[in-house]
Amino acid sequence: MSPLLELIVDAALVAGAEIEAIYGAGCATEIKQDGSPVTEADRRAEATILARLAAAHPDVPVLAEEEASAGRIPELGRRFFLVDPLDGTRGFVDRNGEFTVNIALVEDGAPVAGVVYAPDSHALYYGAVGEGAFRRLAGGSPEPIRPRPHPARGLTAIASRSNAAETEARLGHLDIAEFIPSSSSLKFCLLAEGTADVYARFGRTMEWDTGAGQAVLEAAGGRVMALDALAEAAPLRYGKIESGFENPHFIAWGV
Repeated sequence: MSPLLELIVDAALVAGAEIEAIYGAGCATEIKQDGSPVTEADRRAEATILARLAAAHPDVPVLAEEEASAGRIPELGRRFFLVDPLDGTRGFVDRNGEFTVNIALVEDGAPVAGVVYAPDSHALYYGAVGEGAFRRLAGGSPEPIRPRPHPARGLTAIASRSNAAETEARLGHLDIAEFIPSSSSLKFCLLAEGTADVYARFGRTMEWDTGAGQAVLEAAGGRVMALDALAEAAPLRYGKIESGFENPHFIAWGV
């Protein structure tokens, strides 16, 4: 593992341990101006990650969800870290276990390294351009992962629990045999490990929601394509200051 990848994996694991401790004890939930929930776990995990990134790479700016929500957005250059300290806060609040820590490195608009860690299940996914993608389940040994070839008939699709019906309707032109509902950025990881074939998102997402998952999937050999009118069939890009870092609709493929 390269030093950069080792850094972000370690940061995700340490932040995940803090989240686990708070998850076990419980905590209050607040609602941000955009209507999304935030907890002490979000803030403590983000502070932990920011401290570790700053110590190792003080010259690389960090775009982090809670800092951005508070209006603290650094000047981004061609290279920056992207952090969602607790993706799937609603899953954390609802205690369904479906939440992750996401950290990515973006270079020239593309996520080139990323880690997705699910503290509740201890499932760790990470990867980088030129290094491949890997998973570690329940503290086990690292395993290389790759998407599976498309089946001759009947794709398996992943959909967010919050808009599964809409996704199923809008993918009606594809030969979908099965839909798997899921939350958080683990959807990208299911494609990367070959559990499913396609994931489309037609609802609102932010760059910190997707950067780490896209990095893992693309390191494994998959792709994530924007579906907006201005960038149809183009890779999903990052550093979109003009849109407030909001993503267009997108579709992700295992191969």
